[in-house]
Amino acid sequence: MKIAFQLSQATYGARRCLRNITLATASVTLTALLSVAALGAAPGAAQAEPTIVALGDSLTAGYGLPEGEGLVPQLNAWLAAQGSTATVLNAGVSGDTSAGGLSRLDWSLTPETDALIVTLGGNDLLRGLPPTETRKNLDSIVKSATDRGLKVLIVPMEAPGNFGPDYKADFDALYSDIATTYGAAITQPFFRLLDAQATDPGQIRQWMQADGIHPNKDGVARVVASLGPTLLDLANSTTD
Repeated sequence: MKIAFQLSQATYGARRCLRNITLATASVTLTALLSVAALGAAPGAAQAEPTIVALGDSLTAGYGLPEGEGLVPQLNAWLAAQGSTATVLNAGVSGDTSAGGLSRLDWSLTPETDALIVTLGGNDLLRGLPPTETRKNLDSIVKSATDRGLKVLIVPMEAPGNFGPDYKADFDALYSDIATTYGAAITQPFFRLLDAQATDPGQIRQWMQADGIHPNKDGVARVVASLGPTLLDLANSTTD
C-alpha cells in the first residue's frame, strides 16, 4: 500500500509538473502574441500616408511640360526628399474655370483624400468673369471640403491692373476672405511663388514657357520650393 501510495504521488507530481510546463508555455506564447498585436495597434506604429488632391487648371495639370516635370510630380518629389509619405494627386484640368473645378469636386475627392489644394481662378481672369462668380464657386469648393473634414490650402491668383482697380481689389481679396472664413491655409499668389519681389512679367520671363502663361520646368521648381513648406505643414496636420 505504501509503495502504491508513493507511486501514486510520483505520478501525480509528474502530471502536475507537466501541466505547469504546458500552462507556462501557453502563457508565454499568449503574452508574445498579445505583445505583437499591441505593437501593431500602437499609435504611430504604421506611418501615416496622407493623400492630397490638387484641384486646379493647366498650372496644376502641367500644361506644356513632359511627364514628371509638372507641378504635381515635382511636389511629390520634393515631399519625398523631406521624408514625407504624403502623396499629391493631380486633379488639374487645362482650361478649367472655378465653375469647372466645382462641378468635378465630388468625384475628385475620393474617400482616401485627407487634404485639398485649390489653385483656380486663372481662367476666370482670362475670360473676364465677374469676381462675384469666382468668389461663389471657390467658396462652395472650400466649404464642401471643410465640411468633409479635409484640410484645405488655397493658392490664389492675382488680377492684372488692366481690369481696373475695383475689379482687381474685389478679385484679389476673395481668396483671403474665403481662407479666413473656413480656416484654410493660404499662400502668396501663384506667380509670386516664382519671385515674390517681381513687379513686372519681364522679371519672371526666364522661368516661363514661350506662351508667357505657364511656368517651365525651372519655374515649376521655384514654385515648389516656395510652396513646399506650406504643403508639408498641411500634410502633417492631417495626422494630428
